Amino acid sequence: MIFTETVLSGAYVIDLEPQADERGFFARIWCAREFAARGLESRLVQSSVSVNTRRGTLRGIHYQAPPHAEVKLVRCTRGAVFDVIIDLRPDSATYLRPFGIELTAENRLALYIPKGFAHGFQTVVDDTEVFYHMSEVYVAAAGRGLRWNDPTFGVPWPIVPPILLARDATYPDFARDEHG
Repeated sequence: MIFTETVLSGAYVIDLEPQADERGFFARIWCAREFAARGLESRLVQSSVSVNTRRGTLRGIHYQAPPHAEVKLVRCTRGAVFDVIIDLRPDSATYLRPFGIELTAENRLALYIPKGFAHGFQTVVDDTEVFYHMSEVYVAAAGRGLRWNDPTFGVPWPIVPPILLARDATYPDFARDEHG
């Protein structure tokens, strides 16, 4: 695996190192030892899949509040998404900055999202599937969200207006005093 740190400290894009032959290729997508050697979370306790039938579907921007904050490892296994993370760590030099990347079944990239980040994605093609590994079990009461179009973050979503849940459209503007 090839780990490339993003402009947001602690967040990584992870690429495969395929071993190819006439049959195709084989590549490792997870190795606790390689993650731990880089100081990254190596304990994953839950995996989930998000299946999205329509282009323009936006899921997020979500996070779990402490003490249930979680690390996520996200990969698009069918189709393509514009994946976005936002640094919500008040002591970070990149506090409130977003980072976006296209994850596709073809590029096989994964995004490592540390604790203290919010996460969301928008599908850019129909019939898209996203696979998540998380370091904590989901706790509904700890679930929080940011509005997809909050001007504090200025995320350049590729498809506007998006298809989204009413809940995700009605989060209030971000308030620093409520988030650290």
